[in-house]
Amino acid sequence: MRVYNFSAGPSVLPVPVLERSAAEMLDTNGTGQSVMEMSHRSKEFKTIIDGAETKLRELMKIPANYKVLFLQGGASLQFAMVPLNLAAGDAPGVGKKASYIDTGIWADRAAVQAAEYAQVEVRASSKDRAYSYIPTAPAPNPGDAYYHIVVNNTIVGTKWAQFPETGDVPLVGDISSCILSEALDVSKFGLLYAGAQKNLGPSGVTVVIVRDDLVGHAPSWVPIMLRYDTHTVEGSVSMYNTPPCYGIYIMGLVLDWVKGLGGVPAVEKMNKEKAALFYDYLDNSKLFRGTVEKPFRSLMNIPFVVTVEDKEKKNEMETRFVKEAHTAGFVNLGGHKLVGGMRASIYNAMEIEGIKALIQFMEKFEAQNS
Repeated sequence: MRVYNFSAGPSVLPVPVLERSAAEMLDTNGTGQSVMEMSHRSKEFKTIIDGAETKLRELMKIPANYKVLFLQGGASLQFAMVPLNLAAGDAPGVGKKASYIDTGIWADRAAVQAAEYAQVEVRASSKDRAYSYIPTAPAPNPGDAYYHIVVNNTIVGTKWAQFPETGDVPLVGDISSCILSEALDVSKFGLLYAGAQKNLGPSGVTVVIVRDDLVGHAPSWVPIMLRYDTHTVEGSVSMYNTPPCYGIYIMGLVLDWVKGLGGVPAVEKMNKEKAALFYDYLDNSKLFRGTVEKPFRSLMNIPFVVTVEDKEKKNEMETRFVKEAHTAGFVNLGGHKLVGGMRASIYNAMEIEGIKALIQFMEKFEAQNS
């Protein structure tokens, strides 16, 4: 029996995708071989990777003047690749200015990493209230190479409702935990990046969507593999070395699944229904409460705590809740180790039945502990 998996990543995948990939494990697309055995230079795999790019472009309405890259290293590697390609100077440690907005742990880590290669200024932060809101974003500094935000904050459960107006300064967004969850105007950004292990597929693939004019500016000292132009050579996109072939294949199946649902508009409607259902329960519960201020609530990651004031009793009850939930088939509900509490990540593949079942379990737990 499958459990309800509320992991923040790697996360739940659509059952039809798992079933199809299992059926094709020994023979993919009639080739007589598994994707894991294919040469990445073969025409068979070219069909797979080109198809994944085409479907992603269609679903996200990616303009023609943007490159789509399937890389490795996770979103964390992009914390370095972004400044190396957009702001690095003639020597390490000498770079251009870049603005960052601190909305959580990953935003902070991105800024710290970028400071190795660029002159980073953190322009606003929500750390003063435990990252429970999105701060007002100031205008870019004159001469900024780029302006960086984390669109959806996986750990603390906040998201940007309105993006900063940055004018001619390229807006860069980490969309790891919200890609394909709702409509996104790619043209508002100069560069977007996302780890696949939330809404796109298994861990191992990182999607980078970068505007053409931002490619090719890395200074000569930047390592070859960390340059965007290395991965955008005509005729061999994402093929400088062996790409994460199986992850790209699974991602293509996930994109087929999204198309079958009706595309991003249908997925967005579904996600808003799921999130509203769970937030409504939290807002009316006497034992549980959400930790994010209402205007900034994520559709994908919902952290919550028990409302017991005594800290020791609160920790005991939250630990027991997570343990009993796991036993009942609701797994990975523990909050991130740096913030504690609980968190339900309800990505695209989490069906509304899973939310309803979790609420029923929480109602029962609340009744037993009130």
